[in-house]
Amino acid sequence: MSNIYIQEPPTNGKVLLNTTAGDIDIELWSKEAPKACRNFVQLCLEGYYDGTIFHRMIKGFIVQGGDPLGDGTGGESIFGHPFKDEFHSRLRFVRRGLVAMANSGKDDNGSQFFFTLGATPELQNKNTIFGKVTGNTIYNMLKLEEGLVDINDRPLYPHKIISTKVLSNPFPDIEPRIKTKLEEKVPEKPKEKVQKNFKLLSFGDEAEEDEAEIMAVTEKYKGQSKSSHDLANDPKLSSVPAVDLNKDPEEKQPYIDSLRKTFEKAHADRMQSKTDEEKREDCDSKVKKSNEEETDESLEKRKEIQKQIKELKKELRGKKKEKIVVPEETNEKESEKEENDVLAEYHKQLAKYKSKPVTRKGTSEREEQTLKFLERFKSSMEKAKQVHKDEDEVKSDEDDNEAWLAHCLRADDEKVVLAKDANLPAEDRYDISDPRNPINERRRKKAKTR
Repeated sequence: MSNIYIQEPPTNGKVLLNTTAGDIDIELWSKEAPKACRNFVQLCLEGYYDGTIFHRMIKGFIVQGGDPLGDGTGGESIFGHPFKDEFHSRLRFVRRGLVAMANSGKDDNGSQFFFTLGATPELQNKNTIFGKVTGNTIYNMLKLEEGLVDINDRPLYPHKIISTKVLSNPFPDIEPRIKTKLEEKVPEKPKEKVQKNFKLLSFGDEAEEDEAEIMAVTEKYKGQSKSSHDLANDPKLSSVPAVDLNKDPEEKQPYIDSLRKTFEKAHADRMQSKTDEEKREDCDSKVKKSNEEETDESLEKRKEIQKQIKELKKELRGKKKEKIVVPEETNEKESEKEENDVLAEYHKQLAKYKSKPVTRKGTSEREEQTLKFLERFKSSMEKAKQVHKDEDEVKSDEDDNEAWLAHCLRADDEKVVLAKDANLPAEDRYDISDPRNPINERRRKKAKTR
């Protein structure tokens, strides 16, 4: 597989497609297919592919998209007309993940493109290869293959291109086109007044009278706001205002004074409530402070009491130690006396043993002793060689019997063998058979069947 990548030329330019299946990175061969790459990059910069679907999908073959109409019949190039095919000897349909232009014939390239899902040699020299999918995003591209399709190879739930982003632009001179199409203003048609025909109704006369009354009221109050005071016949709801605004200011003065008094009273009540709350807060703070002071005093008293208790305990411990120290001193003196007596006896014993001379046997005496033992052994060996009794005589069970000394050990002569055959059975050999050996397993199975 690596030889395929070695044969392909280096890329120049990168575009990111944000799809519903995930991000797809596309690297471009802008030198080998300049027109196709320029067309694709400019359409991505203009957002031409945003919201378009992948309208055609053949499993193991291709996934096609880039049509704004979504049916495979639309799409146009940036040149205003279809541009020519661009083939290259090093770009071949031999693997998945290649990006190529879709067309309906020779030199008929627009905006539609497709991804290859495998080797497609039948498309060689028919469609222009201009890019490839790179990195782990190829697995997102393969997700486009998943799903059901109808008879016309159209996905039932097609994936969509959400947005496009040019990460590396190989054509810095590209400028996105400005949309010049303006929405034409449609002149609004005047609405024709519809005349009601009350003659068709069984109660047409009554309806006509009601309609006349409604029209009269609307003309009367046209441009004015209406309320339930004006429309309802409720005696509790009057359209006359409670205060006549057209009265003289002198007549309005008592009403204004009464309003002012009510406002002043409400303000005074509010201020009183605030002062009461402040007093309560002050009282609460004082109570808290007093409680804190009391707690501080109680803590100090506790600390003093604890200190006194510790001092008393120390005094008691000191008195106990004084009482115990006196007998300890007497015991030490007695032990020193005992130790002195023991040492004196020990020194006496040492002097006694040192005063005695050490008598060691000389070397001459020791040699004589060893020679005596040797002569005794020789005489016993000579006696054993003599046959004192016949074989028919009863052997004595005494401990002084030395006939065993005349016995000689003689082994049979055997032929010297350099190597032993491991296959031949012998009593003095270890069993070296492996129970896991297949031959031994077969033998055990045969023995069981018998």
